[in-house]
Amino acid sequence: MSKLSRAVVRTPLALLLAIAVALALGGCGSSSGGSTQPLEVGTGAAEAEEAPNEKSEEAAETEKNRELLSELEAKRREEAAEEQAKKTEKAALAKAKKREEKAEKEAKKHEAEADAKLKQREAAAKAREAKEAKEREEAKKKEAQQKQEAERKKTEAEHAVTTQTAPQQATTAPSETG
Repeated sequence: MSKLSRAVVRTPLALLLAIAVALALGGCGSSSGGSTQPLEVGTGAAEAEEAPNEKSEEAAETEKNRELLSELEAKRREEAAEEQAKKTEKAALAKAKKREEKAEKEAKKHEAEADAKLKQREAAAKAREAKEAKEREEAKKKEAQQKQEAERKKTEAEHAVTTQTAPQQATTAPSETG
């Protein structure tokens, strides 16, 4: 409750209490038997009848004031309870929101980790593919070199065979002509 609403509730409450106390004290003073003034017969009877009526009215008013006070107090307690409930609900919502944000952060973190692992795996796979491609390329080059080397040796062997047979034919050829 705000200070203004408390003041609004307390002011009438204090006023009612002051009135009730004043009436109770006023009623007690008039009903005291130690009065020094003699009662007049005509007015005394009316006052004597009014005194019990006045006391019952005062008692009724006091009871009414008590009821008002209890109603005001109940209303104040109810407002305080509502305010406390609102505070509790607000705190619970804030906590839930924090938990939700934390869960979202954790989920994003896990997702980022998973993405990083996936990228790492993809990079490793690309590296393996590049290595295998390089090895295949080197194997092809080596095979091509081996073919060239074999062909060169074959050509050299053929050349050696032809050069060896050519002098023999040249040596044998003049004797045939002879």
